[in-house]
Amino acid sequence: MIRTASYRTFSVLNRPPPKYEGHIPLTRVERGALAVGSAVLSLFNPRRADLIAALGEATAQPYFIYRLRDAMLRSPTGRRILRDRPRISSKTMSVEYLRSLPENSVGRAYVGWLDREGVSPDTRSAVQYIDDEECAYVMQRYRECHDFYHALCGLPVFREGEVALKAFEFANTLLPMTGLSVFAVTTLKKKERERFWGIYGPWAVENGVKAKEVINVYWEEWLERDVEELRRELGIEKPPDLRGIRATEKEKRKREKEKERREAMGSAAV
Repeated sequence: MIRTASYRTFSVLNRPPPKYEGHIPLTRVERGALAVGSAVLSLFNPRRADLIAALGEATAQPYFIYRLRDAMLRSPTGRRILRDRPRISSKTMSVEYLRSLPENSVGRAYVGWLDREGVSPDTRSAVQYIDDEECAYVMQRYRECHDFYHALCGLPVFREGEVALKAFEFANTLLPMTGLSVFAVTTLKKKERERFWGIYGPWAVENGVKAKEVINVYWEEWLERDVEELRRELGIEKPPDLRGIRATEKEKRKREKEKERREAMGSAAV
């Protein structure tokens, strides 16, 4: 008698066991719904970290997260990171120690960015929807290193800065979520959109493409070293200071309004 292989179909009612702590297996339909829902909602609120995280995990499979993992496997440093599995948080990286480092160090640039933007290294949520356990760590590593990318590029956390950094990350990592997040440029103000297309978009593409894979930076080993040395090694040029540009434009608008007010008062007096 010929026996046919028995198998159980993966469905909502028949969910396989998780492959690591916190893992939530999804069907293709569930993954598609998660991708569409998080993409639409995050377009209107790109600062919702939970939506960005869900979008990143839902769209990274089946190809892109493996491509990023393979990029780490091709690099001696990337392989060490995969072996050591370091994590970035206030428990593994003392903020007070980072503040004691030299002004030009990577660690000082990082903590200076955290302090300036009011961000904590503990804000990155755990990966849940990546099925492969090693790839789940790769996504977690990318997520926890995001603020180092901000500090390295000097881009702030508000929407205009996030869109510019996501464009850089897409050119460098090819993760779909980073590319989809760039569509948030449509929600920017006219002046901000002009800056993106004229300055930060071209910078992001050029530097993201030519730079080495930023996922392979062992940040924990660079904390005491010169931040400019790291930029040179990676092949990244720091873009124009976005906060400085916005502050200059704000001050200019303030002076123009004050001038108009004085002219109006002078005309009324005549």
